[in-house]
Amino acid sequence: MKTALVTGASSGIGAAFAKELAKSKTNLVLVARSQDKLEQLAKQLQQQHPIQVEVMVQDLSLPGAAREVYDKITQKGLMIDTLINNAGFGDYGKFTQRELSRQVEMIHLNITTLVELTYLVLAPMQSQGYGNIINVASIAAFQPLPYLSVYAATKAFVLSFTEAIWAENKNTGVNILALCPGPTESQFFQVAQFPASFNGQNQGEYTSASQVVQDALKALEKPHSTLVTGGLSNQIIVNLHRFLPREVLLSAVEQQFKAK
Repeated sequence: MKTALVTGASSGIGAAFAKELAKSKTNLVLVARSQDKLEQLAKQLQQQHPIQVEVMVQDLSLPGAAREVYDKITQKGLMIDTLINNAGFGDYGKFTQRELSRQVEMIHLNITTLVELTYLVLAPMQSQGYGNIINVASIAAFQPLPYLSVYAATKAFVLSFTEAIWAENKNTGVNILALCPGPTESQFFQVAQFPASFNGQNQGEYTSASQVVQDALKALEKPHSTLVTGGLSNQIIVNLHRFLPREVLLSAVEQQFKAK
């Protein structure tokens, strides 16, 4: 049986990936900080499907965490066939009014840990001639976002990095995808501490996490480097920079994301 490693697996898109992969009888290694949520999810999936689920409680924003997780996996004799780099968070507000330590933690989790885990699993995948890597970016990767400046910059890195290694691995048998969701049913807005007055928090506009995941797994079957989910509006958003001067676009985005 194949084995998938899912980071940020306790809720949202990560949990949805775990549930969808379990349906295809893929063994799972689930990583997040919340032990209770991980164990509850693992118990549920093992009751519903003939799979094995390993739970690893780890704060991936800490230096060395990615290597620690990978070493535990290898010590258990497991080979990762699918990597879902989903762990990450945002932080809303003016750059200088947010804690610097939180911004640095975000950079480490959203970028450094993702790169480290990709590096650690990719070479074995290349050797066996098979594997899947999905790096979760965002539609925020396509333009700077005032009040989410560091978050959007980290996702721009994820997009650029993932597209580059996709090109390097086209003929290796390893499928690599940059997943760029729009607003999705998750805890993102709460964790990022958006103000209650923010007019973008309309649950009716959100895509379900399960739909994002189903679209992503289907996209792995095609030779695409990037997938933008969420319908036509998100396709328009990610292409606005092609048609508008940067200053005009940035000014419009600043007004949209400014707390009312």
